[in-house]
Amino acid sequence: MSLASPRLLLLTPPLTQLNTPYPATAYIKGFLKSRGYEVRQADLSIGLVLKLFSKEGLGRMFDEIEAGGYDLSDNAKRMLRLRRRYEATIGPAIRFLQNRDLTLAPRICHGRFLPEASRFDNVADLETAFGTMGLTDQARHLATLYLEDLADLVKETVGPQFGLSRYAESLAMSATSFDPLHAALAAAPNLVDTMLLELLDELLATEKPDIVGFTVPFPGNLYAALRLAQRLKQTSPTTVTVMGGGYPNTELRGLKEPRFFDYIDYLTLDDGEGPWLRLFEYLKNKDGHHAEHSEASRSLHLSAANDASEMLRYALHDERIADDAQADGRHLLQRTFLRNEAGEVEYINYPHPDIPHPEVGTPDYSDLHLGDYLSVIEVLNPMHRLWSDGRWNKLTVAHGCYWKRCSFCDVTLDYIGRYEAAPATLLVDRIEQIVAQTGQTGFHFVDEAAPPLALRDLAIELLKRRVSISWWGNIRFEKTFTPDLCRLLAASGCIAISGGLEVASDRLLALMEKGVTIAQVARVTQGFTQAGVLVHAYLMYGFPTQTAQETVDSLEVVRQLFETGIVQSGYWHRFSMTAHSPVGKNPAKYQVAAIGPEPGPFAWNDLWHDDPLGADHETFGPGLAKSLYNYMHGVALREPLSFWFDFKTPRPTVPRQLIQQALGEPEKPDAAQPNRRLFWLGNVPEFSLKTTGGNGPKDKKTTRAILTCYEQAEDFEVKTTELIGPWLHQLLTRLSLDYDTKVLLKEAGASFPAGAGTWEAFLQSPAWQLLREKGLLLV
Repeated sequence: MSLASPRLLLLTPPLTQLNTPYPATAYIKGFLKSRGYEVRQADLSIGLVLKLFSKEGLGRMFDEIEAGGYDLSDNAKRMLRLRRRYEATIGPAIRFLQNRDLTLAPRICHGRFLPEASRFDNVADLETAFGTMGLTDQARHLATLYLEDLADLVKETVGPQFGLSRYAESLAMSATSFDPLHAALAAAPNLVDTMLLELLDELLATEKPDIVGFTVPFPGNLYAALRLAQRLKQTSPTTVTVMGGGYPNTELRGLKEPRFFDYIDYLTLDDGEGPWLRLFEYLKNKDGHHAEHSEASRSLHLSAANDASEMLRYALHDERIADDAQADGRHLLQRTFLRNEAGEVEYINYPHPDIPHPEVGTPDYSDLHLGDYLSVIEVLNPMHRLWSDGRWNKLTVAHGCYWKRCSFCDVTLDYIGRYEAAPATLLVDRIEQIVAQTGQTGFHFVDEAAPPLALRDLAIELLKRRVSISWWGNIRFEKTFTPDLCRLLAASGCIAISGGLEVASDRLLALMEKGVTIAQVARVTQGFTQAGVLVHAYLMYGFPTQTAQETVDSLEVVRQLFETGIVQSGYWHRFSMTAHSPVGKNPAKYQVAAIGPEPGPFAWNDLWHDDPLGADHETFGPGLAKSLYNYMHGVALREPLSFWFDFKTPRPTVPRQLIQQALGEPEKPDAAQPNRRLFWLGNVPEFSLKTTGGNGPKDKKTTRAILTCYEQAEDFEVKTTELIGPWLHQLLTRLSLDYDTKVLLKEAGASFPAGAGTWEAFLQSPAWQLLREKGLLLV
């Protein structure tokens, strides 16, 4: 094997999501290809699901169950009796969920086509949930329940750790010891493992990689990644195995477990672009191609350095390395764990610069079979549907979080703490490249919190280039999202946003350092809703010191948000303390009495904690979930909050008109926003003059200017004076055609024709107000 020009294979191990590929391998492939490397990728997550949920796969499963002597539940016995029906319907059901045979929808909905087991016991009222026109959606939901029935059978029998979006997650959750994973990997592969290993063998025979990289975004990917790496070590021991991803970035930062490196040769943390390039240099050096620190490597360091002082630092660093007898090439490595010759785990992180966000390249989805993915509807939550239904291209507007203060968030880690933005022109270049490659125009911006001004510039660039996409993402409900900015984002293709309202208590929001208030959240969500954008609220309960009264008051705020119609979707999360958050690092500040567990040799991130001042948070969970499900469907919004709980709760102290009062606050007049940029969503209007009167000796002629605007849904006329008309037409024409020149409101005011009255009076005139209503924005 030569590592001078290695063949790379990037794998997503089971299981992530079924509807779209997880983007990590596409990002790394796009970057490495731009640096001249030969890279292939495969998503074994969707591969395993399709192999298992096929006529042949189900046949193997039923054969093993029948021969295996399993102690079956009544539900499993029923499914076993329906074996032939499952084997006959699995192919058509999968094709339907792949959008390859949508004509099957009527049979699924009305023909008792699919066999039904326990997942259908509590099926929702589909007419209420989907309406009378949503036949395909109803069928997709029923087909999803059918798949979940089969997944339940797999879990009860041949694959006890199986789930449709995770695999053996419990082995990796809060796993301070490696022993459970080690024991599971030492056991004989079950049927699900065997199918997975068969997929790997096929790939290895085709690709013959020198290096295999595993992305492990979640705990539910770790076991499968290690099982795959174990097979690699058995069948191709010279192949180098590398792991990175969200799970190592949060859970394995203190890794000391040598046995982990029986499977994985190198583990990298945080962004993979820089560490992978350094690792290739290291491997080439180790392979004998570069016995010394190559000039090429030195050039890489210097070219990535941001300024002259950075270059000087690297020159001094190289001088130190030259004197270090222990260097043996390890100075090339960045944020990398390995097992040294003494059998000990070593973390090597020489201070090489990171690859700047604008230079990471465009994600490359080639060789991922995009038509194989399944559009499923698991739960009847409109925002959760976006996560599971449809093929979304994943992209980041910026690296990290521009706010990075929330006390419950892992703000000390690189993926949040290092904020870098890319110019809007580059982002739209990437969007156009991805659309050309995938044929898909849906985008999910996966930022922790997309920056409002970056989104504004992105929206303007999309409109300027006439690039039509649909997009959604996560934001902070901050005041920068004015109603006009919301309308601009919607015009550029924004269909939904999610943001953290969290505890819906101003005291706790301040303690969390969210930087928002309830009133502010209400105004922002109203702006998005009025612009036609779906709003999803992340909700949290159980934050340290949160009282029962505050929990009930939070629910009352949520009730009012749904009652006023400015939030359409939400989800309650139980607060989880992590080791890398401000709460985890300084629990005393938040009056947390004790935390644990103590760090072990393997994973460490999720912490239990003792909150002596707070409520019994566990008891509130079911009632909060039940109330929210009903609120999303407009049900029981007037019921007293005690209705949702089977224990006594305090009465809310929040004013019943809190949200209405927040929405009633007057907006800032246009004249008070002179530095806002004017943006016109419409087309170039037609200009004409119309003269009336003059028929009699005392009847004076009156000339009015008319601007006729032809828009997508309607045409309308703006009438104004003969003096103002040409000026206004010129302004709207310029705004329609010239996106590069920013016209501020005060600059428009400076050119307002003399003798036409005051600028302030014009800003309150019917003509101006009509234009503002129809799409003249201040952003």
